[in-house]
Amino acid sequence: MDGFRRSDHQAILACLTDDVVWRIHGARTTRGKAEFDAEIGAPGFEGSPDLSIERLISSGDTTVITGSGHSSHQSVVGPIHFNYCDVLTFRDGLISEVDSYMVAVP
Repeated sequence: MDGFRRSDHQAILACLTDDVVWRIHGARTTRGKAEFDAEIGAPGFEGSPDLSIERLISSGDTTVITGSGHSSHQSVVGPIHFNYCDVLTFRDGLISEVDSYMVAVP
């Protein structure tokens, strides 16, 4: 999460398996580090997102993070506020799958 807050591609990619899958439910799925990297700071977004973690639950090879945040996009006037839930699956100490659920809030 700190890597996303800083838009630090290298820090984020260092946490991932080479074959990582990122499912952004309702939007798209990326496969592999190159596609994941392209999604970090996707085109149109300005600066780094402000992310707050509200809850973190871990069991076995799975961690669930819920929180809220906001970011700016050049096509939207003012910040975009959202709530999120990320389900991370780990393999050999690295993130192999991410399931992201995001809901815009007014």
